[in-house]
Amino acid sequence: MTWYQTITLLEILFGTLFFVLYLGYLYRVWKVARFFKQRPHVVWFKFLLRHLYLALIIIAILGPSFGAMKKEIKTIGKDLYIAVDLSKSMDATDVQPSRLEKAKHEIQRLISRFNSDRIGLMVFSSEAYIQSPLTYDQNALQLYTQTLNTNLLPYSGTDYAPVLQLTLNKFQENNTVSLEEQKAKVLVLISDGEDFGGKAEQLAEQLNQQNIRVYTLGIGTTEGGRIPSGRGFKRDKQGKIVTTTLNAAPLVQLAELTGGRYFEVNDRISEVAKLINSINAIEGELRESKTVDVTANKYVYPLALALLLILLDVLITIKVIRI
Repeated sequence: MTWYQTITLLEILFGTLFFVLYLGYLYRVWKVARFFKQRPHVVWFKFLLRHLYLALIIIAILGPSFGAMKKEIKTIGKDLYIAVDLSKSMDATDVQPSRLEKAKHEIQRLISRFNSDRIGLMVFSSEAYIQSPLTYDQNALQLYTQTLNTNLLPYSGTDYAPVLQLTLNKFQENNTVSLEEQKAKVLVLISDGEDFGGKAEQLAEQLNQQNIRVYTLGIGTTEGGRIPSGRGFKRDKQGKIVTTTLNAAPLVQLAELTGGRYFEVNDRISEVAKLINSINAIEGELRESKTVDVTANKYVYPLALALLLILLDVLITIKVIRI
């Protein structure tokens, strides 16, 4: 048998105080009985009864537990990187208030839904950087997300190769854990689909070989939007206003090559809920397994018996002095 609680100095002090005060009460009863030439031996019944239910209450508080058994608990652990495109096209306003602001809102939603998994944050355009390493710290991730803007990286177009290579490197660094503790590895790549690189397909195949799934989230509309620049909008070399549109094809291909799925956020719908459900439904990965001792707290039995004895104490009266 085991106990949920232990006796502390406070319980010992209160128990000793109760015992001393009750002895004082018995002494007074004994003196009164002697004055009236009575025999007070019957008060010992009350003494035993009250100390018995006091002991039972203490036992109930300590939580006697028995019926121990071993139980194996398996959980699907996930290491999740969120990569955000910070190219200038993410400032387009075809999705209000802008593609990037909408993406930041959805990232915060993702972070709150995977609070039991480690999450890291990446930013990229033509280069890729770690904004936050894998962590369980929700507050830090939310803060990093709020500070994202397209001025963090130099603008030279969008290339998925650097962020895919960075993801591969970071997961390989964390691949030193034992097989029993290995977790599912996921990359959520958020972009408007304008990829100007050429090595993404090869890196996607390497990610697939390492069991790293890529879920892509396209932000924007097929009608497109203008890119704010200063007091006006971005223009090309001919002086025409640039219109950027959502290009879902490379994002769909990237997801398919790695066993992930493509989802979309535009001015009418948001499929982030489907993205969350899809990641939660990941099965067949190696799981974290722990064996724990399971016991049942049987406090209710001594407590019920103590309550019964208290009821008897109230109902049964003992006359110490008869006149």
